Amino acid sequence: MSALKQHYDVLIIGTGVAGLNTANHLDDDLDVLVISKDYAWECNTFYAQGGVAVAVDEDDIPSHIEDTLNAGAGLCDKEAVEILCHEGRDAIADFMRSGFEFDRDASGNLLYTKEAAHSRNRILHAGGDATGRYIHLHLMNQLKFPILYNTQVSDLLIEDGVCYGVRVFHHNEIFNIYAKHVVIASGGVGSLYEYHTNARTISADMQGICLSHGIALRDMEMMQFHPTVFVQSNAVRKQLLSESLRGEGAKVVDSKGKRFLFDYDARGELSPRNIVSQAIFDYQKRVDKKIFLDVSHFEDEFFMKRFPSIYFNMKGMGYNLPKDLIPISPAFHYAMGGIKCDLMGRVDGMACLYVVGESANTRVHGANRLASNSLLEGFVFSRRVAHDICEKRDDDKPAVLFDECEPSLIKRGDKELKNRLRNLMWDNVGIIREKENLEKARQSVEDMLELPTGKLLRLRLLSSREIIKSALKREKSLGAHYLIRRD
Repeated sequence: MSALKQHYDVLIIGTGVAGLNTANHLDDDLDVLVISKDYAWECNTFYAQGGVAVAVDEDDIPSHIEDTLNAGAGLCDKEAVEILCHEGRDAIADFMRSGFEFDRDASGNLLYTKEAAHSRNRILHAGGDATGRYIHLHLMNQLKFPILYNTQVSDLLIEDGVCYGVRVFHHNEIFNIYAKHVVIASGGVGSLYEYHTNARTISADMQGICLSHGIALRDMEMMQFHPTVFVQSNAVRKQLLSESLRGEGAKVVDSKGKRFLFDYDARGELSPRNIVSQAIFDYQKRVDKKIFLDVSHFEDEFFMKRFPSIYFNMKGMGYNLPKDLIPISPAFHYAMGGIKCDLMGRVDGMACLYVVGESANTRVHGANRLASNSLLEGFVFSRRVAHDICEKRDDDKPAVLFDECEPSLIKRGDKELKNRLRNLMWDNVGIIREKENLEKARQSVEDMLELPTGKLLRLRLLSSREIIKSALKREKSLGAHYLIRRD
């Protein structure tokens, strides 16, 4: 701890697009520390493939708003969506002015692709399907503040509705770091599920910490499952197969080559993600357990250039693309639910605490996130958080010191319980839900909470319980929350 200061103007938890872009829009003379749980690139932004959805021009903004609202199935906050789509064009233009290059055609025109539930091509990409990696590298190169790596945030320092900083575990020490403002940009909840596409660091720690302090989470039943994922590997993070593949003509077929998605929705492969995931899951159970993504219509050279990450990753697992069929299954991908906040990222009922990105819930995504709106959300709302902090930079608050005691973060037996929890969430709180199974899952989580676990597992359990409770509270299907009844 000796090389660290104890007090900062701003602490940012997370090194994805939301956290890094917040940092890059803060005043240069502020004293800022960015906290990374692992290496900075071990975040969902780094693994994002498809791209950034943004209105092609001013005339396209109303259509982008409408597509987002339609995908959100009536649960979106319309003002949040309007902010996303109106401010999105300026946020991306600002990012490009900093030197970032999206993919262009031979004439220098920006290349836009299409993804499910978009009414037109409006997805910008970089490096083919390596958009997130390129964005992350550029944001890291721009970063003007230090990063504290390999640091686990174990608690928020809160008293009387004010956040004063964080408690961390770093280099086998537990200590407090204080700040005038704290920004949560730690991502979603992926590691709660057996099959997911998220970075290994995404495990709902901050959501659990917020729950332990009585901070509201909202819409936690709204968990998005990506329909096309290669799950037949031993890796914890499963291989995502970008929605851009379907946007550019890839087909979902059964073992006989039937494009069965049209039996569920007239839009077939370009239906919203929740519909495609639910259709695949249902079809697998009822008709044919083997479902594939057919990319054979792509020319070899084009595929390698347009989807290099997928090509080389799948080649490493023995697949020759685009010739081979790829076995697919839905997997957890994105949390629409999160920490309740306003449209400036201020956490509900808490002073000096902000949240942005996937960990936040502004209701910009509603019940089902429109494809590739997540990176845009990170760009747009991070600028708002940074602006609000800079407006309040000179605000004073009393000096309050907290003890540095922390119960054991990990205990023997936690790993087995963690794996049991992941199976439980996948089987009972996944793509298709039943009230009886949700009740069983809730009781199982309650039973695990009674055990003498480490704190980090307890935070996972608190977040899981909140997802289950939210799912039980919503008694009718909506968007990603698909509830069936057994009469």
